Parts: sequence; C-alpha cells; structure tokens
Amino acid sequence: MRRTITAVTLCAGAALLLVGCGGAEPKPAPEGGKQQPAASQDKGQDPAPAPAVGGGAKHEVVLEVGGTGRTAVMYNGIGSGFEQQTLPWSKSGTAELTAAEQKVGYLVSVVPGTITGADGKLQQAPCTIKVDGKVVAESDGVTNAKGCSYKIKQ
Repeated sequence: MRRTITAVTLCAGAALLLVGCGGAEPKPAPEGGKQQPAASQDKGQDPAPAPAVGGGAKHEVVLEVGGTGRTAVMYNGIGSGFEQQTLPWSKSGTAELTAAEQKVGYLVSVVPGTITGADGKLQQAPCTIKVDGKVVAESDGVTNAKGCSYKIKQ
C-alpha cells in the first residue's frame, strides 16, 4: 500500500513538473532566418519599470505594536515581513495606490505575537495603524486578538 501511494505521488509530481515547465514556446524565426533577441536581453540591462497607472494616491502609513519584551510581528502593506521584534515596535512608509486600488482598497495589516499581560497571562500585544496621521485601526490585544487591519481607499 505504501509503495502504491509513493508511486502515485511521484507520478503526480513528475506530471506537475512536466506541465509547469512546458511554459511558453519559442517564437518561430522570421523569414530571414535570424531570431531577434528579447527586449530585456538585448543589452544586458533590466527594462525600466512600468509607470503607475492612474496617478497613484500616496498615503503615509505607520504600523505600531506596543508592550515590552520581544515577540513575533507580521506586517503587510508597506513592505511585508514576519520577524522577532523588540517592543515597542513601529514601521512607517508610503503606500501608493493604483487607480484600481483606489476603488477596491489597499489592505495594510499588522499581527503581533503574544506578550505577558499585567495579570501574568499571555495575550496578544496591542497594535495600531495610522494613515496620514489618523488612527484608523487599533487593538488592545485582549478584547480583539486578531491584530489590526485597514483597507485604504481613495
């Protein structure tokens, strides 16, 4: 039974690799017989980044986690990361929204790990999100243990 499961798993994995690696096929050479190099390979330089569509509304974002000691902090929106941090911790940056993000929203979030509360019990560290200087989300870590998140819209 174990050999059958292993064999099926290996075959499925091999099939995925073959399908996944099948990617784009090369374009046929033009009539002259010489194939043109791709645009990004012609001079060994990276292509210029595409300009932001829709003007890009900019917002200053500050993520904060309170408390003392060390805990894991996961954040997203002004970069992203998941690292052990010394508390209190904060990260600030600029979120530039595309035209589509201005309509549907741009999510920023911070999820702190646990700290020892005043009562000696473990609880989630408190967090705050500020957008353009205004507090838009906060959690005391006790009544709301989901962290902080906010969708920026224009």
